[in-house]
Amino acid sequence: MTGPEQLDARHLLCPLPVIRTQQRIGQLPAGAQLEVVATDPGVLHDIPAWCRVHGHSVARIWREERDIHLLLQVAGKERTMTGHK
Repeated sequence: MTGPEQLDARHLLCPLPVIRTQQRIGQLPAGAQLEVVATDPGVLHDIPAWCRVHGHSVARIWREERDIHLLLQVAGKERTMTGHK
């Protein structure tokens, strides 16, 4: 079994981590996981808020030194297009 897809958003400032997350999730199948690594503390609010609007979920958030890790679970595509089922 392979691990989650990775997105390196370190040293990017708002809104770029969210934009890059949206672009990458659009390439992933439903049920996939995406680990976003960022340094901008704004991602602690912005990415979970974006996930709620688009039906994705945040499985885990943790820090390793200056890096902030967010493990995201990708929702079904019908949900991501409209924001609801």
